[in-house]
Amino acid sequence: MAIISFFISLAGATMLLLFAVRMVRTGIERSFGASFQRVLTGSHSLIGASATGVSLAIVLQSSAAVAILTAGFAASGYLAFPTGLAIVLGGDLGSALIIQVLSFKLDWLVPLLLAVGGWLFVKVEDKRGRQLGRILMGVAFILISLQFLREAVAPIRDSSFLPAVADYLARDFLTAFIVGAALAFVMHSSVAAILMCVTLVQIGAIPFAAALSLLLGANLGSAFIPIWLTRGMSTVARRIPFANLMLRGSWSLIALLVINLLADPEHLLLVSPGQSLIYAHIGFNLSLLLLALPFCSLLERPISVMFPSDTSGQLVGGDVPGSALDPAALDTPQQAIASLKRELLRMIGLVEHMFRTLPRIYEATDNSVLRATRAQDDNVNDALSGIRSYVASMPQDAYPKADTKVVRGLMEYAIRLEAAGDVIAIKLTSVAKEKLDGRLRFSEEGWAELVRMYEAVCANFHLASNVLVSDDLESARLLVVEKADFKRAERKSRKYHLARLQDGRAESFETSDIHLETLRALRDINNHIAAIAYPILYRNGQLLETRLIEDLDPEEVSN
Repeated sequence: MAIISFFISLAGATMLLLFAVRMVRTGIERSFGASFQRVLTGSHSLIGASATGVSLAIVLQSSAAVAILTAGFAASGYLAFPTGLAIVLGGDLGSALIIQVLSFKLDWLVPLLLAVGGWLFVKVEDKRGRQLGRILMGVAFILISLQFLREAVAPIRDSSFLPAVADYLARDFLTAFIVGAALAFVMHSSVAAILMCVTLVQIGAIPFAAALSLLLGANLGSAFIPIWLTRGMSTVARRIPFANLMLRGSWSLIALLVINLLADPEHLLLVSPGQSLIYAHIGFNLSLLLLALPFCSLLERPISVMFPSDTSGQLVGGDVPGSALDPAALDTPQQAIASLKRELLRMIGLVEHMFRTLPRIYEATDNSVLRATRAQDDNVNDALSGIRSYVASMPQDAYPKADTKVVRGLMEYAIRLEAAGDVIAIKLTSVAKEKLDGRLRFSEEGWAELVRMYEAVCANFHLASNVLVSDDLESARLLVVEKADFKRAERKSRKYHLARLQDGRAESFETSDIHLETLRALRDINNHIAAIAYPILYRNGQLLETRLIEDLDPEEVSN
């Protein structure tokens, strides 16, 4: 029974640790996720890119999250391969540094973090405040899970079972290496896996030599996580995770063999076993970054040969993914709806690709970018025409009433997406041309406000895609909340802009119409893409028919 109780307690502590790490990452992504593109693509040197990766991994508490973000931007053409690889290598070092912070004995902070975090999450209406509460509670749960882990192992530490396993792993470093790799991959979190190893070695449950082999294996296993998570992305996106795996895997194997065959693992026992293990982890990732950084550019050609480009998932020039509509599925409602959703997902991608050119068209020095953006609207119009024809071909008698409503809602959303494309292709490009022809410049504050609004819309594109695919009620509610937050941000930007006009700012006077028209266009685009949430909310009784007060006394009206 002791063994069964041990495994149950260990599983509970592990799942709480994974949940807590994800909770912190979710809070940070929902607060600042829209700014990640600007942060990732703002580095112009490999050293700066690696520093960006370090910072993002510390914030997100996940090197895998940094790798996935980097792969996505590389696939969209916003990141070059060397820069992306440098960011990922920096992300690995950043995740090692965060382990140092989380390993401190901070149990005394738990009640305070829970109290403050819980109050912010439950009582505060502001999005940033709520997500800060989520982050604080997530950190508290991490500390609680580590405490649970220590308590789970304590009763069995002096039994014959755990010492036997620990001694075997200490003797067979290859098995320990494989176990560490499997542990990190199964947990899908190198931070959680290595925190577990640090905790076990701190309480003496496993010897330092075995923990060191487990740690090196966990470094290898963490490199497989982004490869698994990007398996459905384009080849261009998968190059960076594979290059990281090659570098990380080679260096971890070399370190494993050198430490266990040519040296003594105990030589790395500089201070306490747990702290020495953290130092070894930081040293491994720092040495990998310093050794691999000069070769990031040289690796691009061999990796490109190993993973040749395909244009199936890219939207560059005239290469556009083909329609996802399947005429053979028309007679089967569920399959036809699934086909329609895939095509809408493609349509969202087309509109988003147009929208992401916004910073370039506003900073353009000629009309070529404007013409290219307008030309992309033809693809969106073609997608809408295809959806119209597909829906018109559906045998209405064969579709239940509920499925007919779903199809109608998806058709209406396609119209909204096409309208969003028109706003980009017609309104925003016209405004950008006005700015170009007049050689006008925004004030620094005004441009920063527009960039933040742009980033918020970019984030809502991704959230809308998730809502379309999942039909998840919570995600739909979040999308509507984001829409309301966007409207508040728009009103604040208008207020700040008028304040700058009152202060007599010359740049604000010159670009006043452009600033206000851009705000309106961004609001319209955001409204269009958020429309996917309303049918889901309505089906689940989460939406009122009207905001008007129904039973209003006529005398009150006259007064």
